Amino acid sequence: MYQKKKEKLFISELLEDPAVSYPSYYILSTYACNNEMLHAALIALHSFDFSYYETAKSYTDIFAMFHAGTFPIYKEKYVVGYFGNKMMYLESNGWKGMPTTEDIFKMEHWLVC
Repeated sequence: MYQKKKEKLFISELLEDPAVSYPSYYILSTYACNNEMLHAALIALHSFDFSYYETAKSYTDIFAMFHAGTFPIYKEKYVVGYFGNKMMYLESNGWKGMPTTEDIFKMEHWLVC
């Protein structure tokens, strides 16, 4: 079966001096590596500049971002995407399925723009 090509997107390519340098890169598809909305979320996360973000008021705020092709931030720690009817968070080695825990339902953990 055909394997999609994965690339490393280094944070140093997005930011000169990141406030948070871990992880130093993300393994992503070629499409995701070129996605400017994802770049903006990663820059906000690694620079701790959440000036364009606010705490989500309801779940509709989160899903409105998903449907617009943008990425909310969870616990000021993870960029979250919505792919194939699954919420996924971004780690260094790629997108992982987001486990359903009690914390995920607390709106104060979500940042949206």
